Amino acid sequence: MFAIFLLVMVMTLGAQWYLRSTFGTWSKRANTAGITGAEVAQAILRRHGLDGDVSIEATKGQLSDHYDPMKRVVRLSEPIHGQRSVASMAVAAHEVGHALQHANAYAPLQWRSALLPVANIGSQIGPWLAIIGLSIGLSGMLQVGIVLFGAAVLFQLVTLPIEFDASNRALAQLQDMGLVTSGDSGGIRHVLNAAALTYVAAAAGSVLYLLYFIMASRR
Repeated sequence: MFAIFLLVMVMTLGAQWYLRSTFGTWSKRANTAGITGAEVAQAILRRHGLDGDVSIEATKGQLSDHYDPMKRVVRLSEPIHGQRSVASMAVAAHEVGHALQHANAYAPLQWRSALLPVANIGSQIGPWLAIIGLSIGLSGMLQVGIVLFGAAVLFQLVTLPIEFDASNRALAQLQDMGLVTSGDSGGIRHVLNAAALTYVAAAAGSVLYLLYFIMASRR
């Protein structure tokens, strides 16, 4: 268990360091089109006729960007919202990619929404039930913990294709609209790949914990 904890910590911290390093590099590089993240998001939404349905808001924090499907809002952190960098272009286009998925009823996005309630519960109490059940020898509690945590892990695994698809949509939209040069495209790929790596690291760590609990339950 301790070895898994160390491995997961190294993977998580490594992925976060790589993201911040990559983001820092490309946030200092101005994009060729000279437009802000908010303007990028607005242009893509307008192209798909969604500018009247999906709004764009600035939010505090760094790398706090996300799409809210309930309120249909693309929330961009203040640096992304106002900067004219390659990084801001990449992140804004990625978040709009989620809005396009929502508008197109992208199946994995619907699956993740259905899993969200039980995944929230599973991520919070599932591991603790498994650890306590394993520690005091209550197999029933261990099994319940495994099931709940398994739902949270499944949520993370479903998230992976969603994030990769949003990144693919982002780059395709920017290229189709003629907003990027080959140099910009390279930087955008670096930023999007670094962000995706954090999801991969988190999912891999959760899978390792789940496998540990499953093997422990069979002993």
